[in-house]
Amino acid sequence: MKFASKEDIAAPIDAVFDMVSDFDTFERAAMRRGAEVRRTDNLRQPGVGMSWKARFMLRGRERKLSITLSAYDRPNQMVFTGGSPDLDGEMVIDLVALSRRHTRMSVSLKLAPKTLAARLLLQSLKLARSNLNRKFHLRLADYAKNMEDRYNRSA
Repeated sequence: MKFASKEDIAAPIDAVFDMVSDFDTFERAAMRRGAEVRRTDNLRQPGVGMSWKARFMLRGRERKLSITLSAYDRPNQMVFTGGSPDLDGEMVIDLVALSRRHTRMSVSLKLAPKTLAARLLLQSLKLARSNLNRKFHLRLADYAKNMEDRYNRSA
């Protein structure tokens, strides 16, 4: 199953990439929502091989997730791979400079089942695909707007 969306952001590509690759902020945001997040690599600079393990509650069950940064092409692309015992996933973030002050961000998320239970879960998600695609697009649009606001405050 795949979700994809793109947004245009009124900020230079380098500033957008800096915000998208601010991993400490994402870790803190997940912890504020009740997740346990732990870095599992020893890298000092962002790059290929960064990895995290997370535990969180979702629909009454504890979920475990591992994520690895598998591609890091500054300022154009990042690819995250990982998953849980039931699902594999890949998230690709592509950035394209439209002009010196505008950037297009494309995000795609692919999920693939590893178990029968996960296959059933994805099948039920496919039934709600249009609603989930709309939510995915709205979340990305909100994130893009927040990045524009952060950039304008710092400029």
